Amino acid sequence: MGENASFWESLIYAHPTCTTWKQEAEGSIYHLASILFVVGFMGGSGFFGLLYVFSLLGLGFLCSSVWAWLDVCAADIFSWNFVLFAICFVQFVYVTYQVRSVAFDREFQELYSALFQPLGISLTVYRKIVLCCDAEVITLEKEHCYAMQGKTPIDKLSLLVSGRIRVTVDGEFLHYIFPLQFLDSPEWDSLRPTEEGIFQVTLTAETDCRYVAWRRKKLYLLFAKHRFISRLFSILIGSDIAEKLYALNDRVHVGQGFRYDIRLPNFYHVALPETPPVQPSHHSHHLQRGSPRRKPAGVTNCSS
Repeated sequence: MGENASFWESLIYAHPTCTTWKQEAEGSIYHLASILFVVGFMGGSGFFGLLYVFSLLGLGFLCSSVWAWLDVCAADIFSWNFVLFAICFVQFVYVTYQVRSVAFDREFQELYSALFQPLGISLTVYRKIVLCCDAEVITLEKEHCYAMQGKTPIDKLSLLVSGRIRVTVDGEFLHYIFPLQFLDSPEWDSLRPTEEGIFQVTLTAETDCRYVAWRRKKLYLLFAKHRFISRLFSILIGSDIAEKLYALNDRVHVGQGFRYDIRLPNFYHVALPETPPVQPSHHSHHLQRGSPRRKPAGVTNCSS
């Protein structure tokens, strides 16, 4: 105990306290370094926030090194500040490399800004999603089919980037698919990973279209490695199916101004006992679980 007490006493009382303070202020370089430290620690998060922090902190440590070399003439202060400057410089170069490595083509950048960035998805996570589709945007010409009813296998998941797709069944129009909507979300949701199926509707391009496609097996491997991406796609696909259901619901009407709700058929019959029973047509059949639709990238004209 005595040795410990002497250690703390020597640590506290070994150096004399400051009885007199310097009257003159330190040089401008020292104050510039302090300002850079204050501003640097106000940086945000993300890649650009890190670039901001490391650049200003690095300049601050560099100014401190210059101040220690010219004004203080203290080798230890200079050494520590220069080492910290070198660390900040290396970190800045590394973050810059990461930012450049996640650069995308214009269409993928617009897709990120419109769909993934509002959900708080980082560029590194988005890069994994883009690499899973081989960073390729596929073109579908006007009046060519993405999928043909009863023929096209369900082997991928696609997201429309531009254009408009017409969905029909037995030649009857169902609804349109617009940009930032999945082409085959009902089919994807209707099958388990080990199941196979074919489209029960036809998807035709009304205009020249561009879409991104993820191969089914490759996307499931990505989901197995990254649960967060799996939950993200689950939310996006569920929201997409809900939008299509509401679009179909707006088209299905019954007499006397009543609207048939495809989600609550039993409630409709109870609420309107005098109205003849209305059976939901195949307008909504392809959007119910277990009923697929779809066509691969090697598309042909629908008449073929």
